[in-house]
Amino acid sequence: MDRRRKPRVTAILPARVWGVDAFSLPFMQVVTVKNVSEGGAVVQGMRRRVRAGEVLELQVGEEKASFRVVWVGRPGGRGEGELGLQRLPAQPNNWEMELCGCAAMAAQA
Repeated sequence: MDRRRKPRVTAILPARVWGVDAFSLPFMQVVTVKNVSEGGAVVQGMRRRVRAGEVLELQVGEEKASFRVVWVGRPGGRGEGELGLQRLPAQPNNWEMELCGCAAMAAQA
């Protein structure tokens, strides 16, 4: 049974993420958004180590928002390099256009 409160849409979107890594060093990195929902996203391709609970900035196209890291893929595991992100409540929901476009592309596949 899926525990998610909001449906997720598969996406392959280039993005930038920045913040502070697990060693308290600032970073900026290009990642891929794997899927999105109204309240969050899963990104893949992280090379920097970050901790759950950290707040990161994510930019997709011109849209930027702050997200809290809710889970980190286990090193050496299937989810290595992935992060589960939850949009902070005070942030605008910038995903609406991306969700519509991704849903349309998924329906065609």
